[in-house]
Amino acid sequence: MDSRYSIIRRNTLKARALVIRATAAAGSGHPGGSFSMAEILGCLFYKHMTYDTNNPLWKDRDRLVLSKGHAAPGLFSHLAISGFIQESEVETLRSLGSRLQGHPDMKCPGVEFCGGSLGTGLSYSVGMALAARLDGLSSRIYTVVGDGESNEGQIWEATMTAAKFKLDNLTVILDRNYVQQDSYTEGVMPLDAATKSSDPVAARGDPTAWRTSDKWRAFGWHVIEVDGHRIEQIDSAITESKRISGKPTIIISRTVKGKGVQHMEDNPKWHGKAPSKSMVPIILDELKSQSLVAPSIIAGDMTRLDLEVKRCDEAGSDYIHMDVMDGAFVPVVTFDHEKLKELRPLTDIPFDSHLMISEPVKHVKRYAEAGSDIITVHAEACNVSEFGEIHDYLRSVGVGVGIAINPKTSLPVWLKEFVPTLDQVIVMSVVPGYSGQSYIPESHKKTRDVIQSLNKMGFNGVVEADGGVNVSNVADCFDDGARVFVGGSSMVGQPDMRRAIDDIKNSISYARRRMLLHRAHILGGSDMVNNWIALHEVGEQHNVLHQIAQECGVL
Repeated sequence: MDSRYSIIRRNTLKARALVIRATAAAGSGHPGGSFSMAEILGCLFYKHMTYDTNNPLWKDRDRLVLSKGHAAPGLFSHLAISGFIQESEVETLRSLGSRLQGHPDMKCPGVEFCGGSLGTGLSYSVGMALAARLDGLSSRIYTVVGDGESNEGQIWEATMTAAKFKLDNLTVILDRNYVQQDSYTEGVMPLDAATKSSDPVAARGDPTAWRTSDKWRAFGWHVIEVDGHRIEQIDSAITESKRISGKPTIIISRTVKGKGVQHMEDNPKWHGKAPSKSMVPIILDELKSQSLVAPSIIAGDMTRLDLEVKRCDEAGSDYIHMDVMDGAFVPVVTFDHEKLKELRPLTDIPFDSHLMISEPVKHVKRYAEAGSDIITVHAEACNVSEFGEIHDYLRSVGVGVGIAINPKTSLPVWLKEFVPTLDQVIVMSVVPGYSGQSYIPESHKKTRDVIQSLNKMGFNGVVEADGGVNVSNVADCFDDGARVFVGGSSMVGQPDMRRAIDDIKNSISYARRRMLLHRAHILGGSDMVNNWIALHEVGEQHNVLHQIAQECGVL
């Protein structure tokens, strides 16, 4: 329980948007490194760190040291969302007299370290960890270090010192994004082994080349490796670091520089370059349109759901969709909270629990305690009072809150008061409880209408398309505005689930690129379209976008 996954994800997306607004307003700054560490800071600020925004110098607080201080816009955005500063202040970045400069300054509430020259943050953190121990404080010190600054000898001196003094109250998170100021790290000073590939970031996806962990382990540190954009992996690693005794911990977080904005990803130019103001609306749309896939395990072998969970894990699922059916609300019985609890230790991937059950208010606590990260109940199965009880309970224990509506059901009028704090709305595109159904075509219009209504009520969550979603219609579902896609037979029901998920993700990616090209055309015609395409320099992005632009008639 206390997943907070939905809170972390929503705030991380918001933080990226604030970075774009801040750096565009300033005309300078470092969006690339701010984006690569976004999920790292999200897990720290919205779950793991103890602090008081009304008393930033509270002696028992946890401390965050941003050693890679040039990524200050990323820190400032999370400080704003957390409540240390006003969100509007981020757009004063690098202005004369602003508290928010190019590197963190302790004049800004919540900043613990004045970052200037790189490589010094870890030494500072070692001193803080020693001081906390001497003062008998339970405070933990978290330090975010860059891979480029790991070229510095001072980093390794501090590494030896922390191990010597057995600083188990110190957790370092290495933002391993493979890009530094003007090139790729492996071309400047490699931390990993060489690969046969000509791709300068190939080592990120090749575990046989990973050597960074060996270095830190040799210095006496506890080492954990994660995908730095998987919230659940970072969360699990930080939790593990708190249990380690007698040695400091490093979490090697393999990330993508500029993650979330395709033309910034893995491009050294966006280490320290601000987006132009004319491109901001398109980039913000790109950030808001990030999507997730959620395979439904009941489409697999119901006698071996443990194997289906492992298949989902290996196939690159974003969520695992748990269709709970009770034989009363729907005519089918699948499994209950006991099975979910049994499956939970098998993976860190978020459980997206869809309760197709009667009287969910009586059962929701069991599903939260069993390990659900998001719980969605049906509007048809509860009234305003019951949903209010469900909503308040799930919010109090850090579990995402969702509501689902059947094909013939409209959004209930009473939902309006809950919409701003809802994490998810499922628009069913089949009648729940009956297998083998095709996507109901009318669901496209219904989804668009529901999203329009939700947005008018201040909705900040996502709409999930569930029922008959497959590679042939998922792009249309994306165009409708859905951002989470459930697949049963189209994902779990396929012998090669990874390939099936990749095919669906590729269809979504095509639709997303097409949407952004249309947005560029609306804003500035073919000139804006060409300017948008020109930003995409890595790999084949430029050629792919140019082809899509021609296919959809904006060039």
